[in-house]
Amino acid sequence: MLPDKTIYVDNSATTPVSDRALSAMLPYFSESFGNPSALYGYGQEAKKAIEDSRRAVAKAIGALNTEIYFTSGGTESDNWAIHGVCELRRARGRHIVSTEIEHSGVLRPLEKMRENGYEITLLQPDKNGMISPRQLEEAIRDDTILVSIMTANNVIGTLLPIKELCAVAKRRRVLFHTDAVQAAGHIPINVRELGVDMLSMSAHKFHGPKGVGALFIKLSTKPGELISGGGQEKGFRSGTENVPGIVGMAAALTERVESLNSDMASSKAMRDRLIANTLKIPGVHLTGDPENRLPGHASFVIEGGKASAHLINMLAEEGVCASSGSACSASSKEAPHVLKALGYDSDVARGALRISLSPMNTDDEIDALNEKLPRLIERFRSRREATIR
Repeated sequence: MLPDKTIYVDNSATTPVSDRALSAMLPYFSESFGNPSALYGYGQEAKKAIEDSRRAVAKAIGALNTEIYFTSGGTESDNWAIHGVCELRRARGRHIVSTEIEHSGVLRPLEKMRENGYEITLLQPDKNGMISPRQLEEAIRDDTILVSIMTANNVIGTLLPIKELCAVAKRRRVLFHTDAVQAAGHIPINVRELGVDMLSMSAHKFHGPKGVGALFIKLSTKPGELISGGGQEKGFRSGTENVPGIVGMAAALTERVESLNSDMASSKAMRDRLIANTLKIPGVHLTGDPENRLPGHASFVIEGGKASAHLINMLAEEGVCASSGSACSASSKEAPHVLKALGYDSDVARGALRISLSPMNTDDEIDALNEKLPRLIERFRSRREATIR
C-alpha cells in the first residue's frame, strides 16, 4: 500500500485495480473456483463467467464475442499476432512492416522472425512520433504479409493514424495488427471503424489485474495455434483459463468505457495544466505530438539532465512515482529507443521524464507536481554539473 501522500503518475506502466474490478474478481478465487472445462455446476459457472466477460470485452471495442481471445497480457498478444500471421501466410511472402517506435513486445518477435529469414522494414517516425500513410504505401511490397503499428506510443503518448494506415494495408490486401495496450480504456476504440485485423490489449493498463489481456482477431483471419494442449480458447490457446483475471479485465474495461468521455476530459485538463507549467522551465521540451496524444500522457526531455534515473529517484524521495519511459526498460542505462528514433541524441534522450495520469489523479496532485518539478529539475541539473566538475 502506498503512503497516503504518494502521488502516483506512472499509469502508463501499470494502474491500480479498480474497486469494481476487484469486487467482480473476488468470488472466482474461492466461492466459484471451478475449472471452466468441468461439466458440473462449479465448472459451468466459471465457464459462463468467461463467456460473459468475452462478450463484455467485445462490446467495449465493437467486436464480435467470437473474435476475442484471452491471453496473459499485451506481450503475449503481440507475439501471437506476429507469429500467427507468419504461420498463416508464410506461402505468400516473408516481409513485415512495422515502426522504429514499437514496444519491445513487437520489436523482439520481429527480430526473431528476421533470424528465421523474414525481411523487416521499420518505418522512421517524424519528430513527433507520427507515421504517414504515404510512408506505409511506399514500404508495402508484393510479398508483404503483415503490418504491425501501435495505436498509442508508451514513451511519448503520440496517437498514430491507425484508421488511415489500415486503409493503405487493406488496399494492398495485407493483414494489419495494432498494439493498443496504451490506448484501450483511454480513448474510443472500435475495431470495425479502424478496420484492423488484430488488436492487442492488456488489463493492467486500464485498472484491471496484471497477467491477463486479450487479442482481437477478425473472424475472417484464422490465427495460428499459440499453445497446444487441452483446446481452450477455441483450440488456439490451451491451458486452464485465468477466470478471476478475465472477469476483472472485463469489469475494468466496461467501467472505463462507461465513463470514457468524462475521464478523457478530466485527464486532458490535468495533463495540459501540467505541460504548460513544465514547459516554463528553461531547457525542458515536450516529446510526442502536442495535440494527437493520449489524454493523460505528458513526456519531456530535459537539457543538461543526463541519467534521468537521478530525477526519478529525487521525485520518489518526495513521494512522486514517475518514470523516464517504458517500464520494461526502466533499469536500462540506455536512452529510450523511441526518443533516439525521433532524432534526439543519446545525452538528451537520457534526460527523459514521463508523467502519465489516470482518472484517479486529482487537481491537488497536479498542483503539487507543478510546485515540485521546477525545484527538482534545478537540483537534478546541479547534481550533473557537480559530477562533471
